[in-house]
Amino acid sequence: MIEDNKLSPDDRDFVTALAGGLAVLQAFDQNTPRMTLSEVAVKTGMNRAKARRFLLTLHALDYLKKQHRHFELTPRVLQLGHAFLSVNRYATMIQPYLEDITREIHESTSLGILDGDEVVYMARSAAEHRLMAIQLSVGTRLPAAYTSMGRVLLAHLPAPQLESFLGKVRLLAHTGRSIVEPDELRKVLEAVRRQGYAIVDQELDPGLRSVAVPVFDQQGFLLGAINISTNAGRVNMETLRGRFLPLLQEKASLIRKAVG
Repeated sequence: MIEDNKLSPDDRDFVTALAGGLAVLQAFDQNTPRMTLSEVAVKTGMNRAKARRFLLTLHALDYLKKQHRHFELTPRVLQLGHAFLSVNRYATMIQPYLEDITREIHESTSLGILDGDEVVYMARSAAEHRLMAIQLSVGTRLPAAYTSMGRVLLAHLPAPQLESFLGKVRLLAHTGRSIVEPDELRKVLEAVRRQGYAIVDQELDPGLRSVAVPVFDQQGFLLGAINISTNAGRVNMETLRGRFLPLLQEKASLIRKAVG
């Protein structure tokens, strides 16, 4: 879907204060759930006076709570995402299909959507074994360039948006297998679009191997991507392609029939 033209930060209609407040909220994450004023200022790149005003305003609105020198998010921030999740009820409809996959093959499976340079987890069915150092859950963000779901979604972007992404994305060597050249990633994404699926083998995390396919509704609108992620030492590429991929494709077909 092609996005509407966006305002630039120097546009007269751009509300800098709103952008700053959102930046402060987004600064809190799994690695930094509690921060002081100084830590927020450093993480957001703001001066202390500006960061202080945003923190105190968000505290007054009950989006943050304050304990001594530290600030942290309150459950009220969930309201900001509730409207989105309510509109996108398909995530709830897709959840049982993910759980069916986990029951059948005892592997983790997820639904993701693209948000900028990242893939955001919208639904997930986790297996007992843990695959990454971080705990994956709904709301988790990972770099789209190095995830199978991300590559499926990037491959379906209109050409101008894809070129914009490739022109600005930072490609990092997370492992020795990671793609670090935009032209190489472009070729991979072209292949993903042709073949209808993506496999990423230990490019984001050593031992992490995954396969993903796109999910559409009955009108052909791209809802997101679903994947199966596993351990490379436990599941070889033959199994990934020969068993896991057909299972994903089958579930994607059933989802398309179910989602109007």
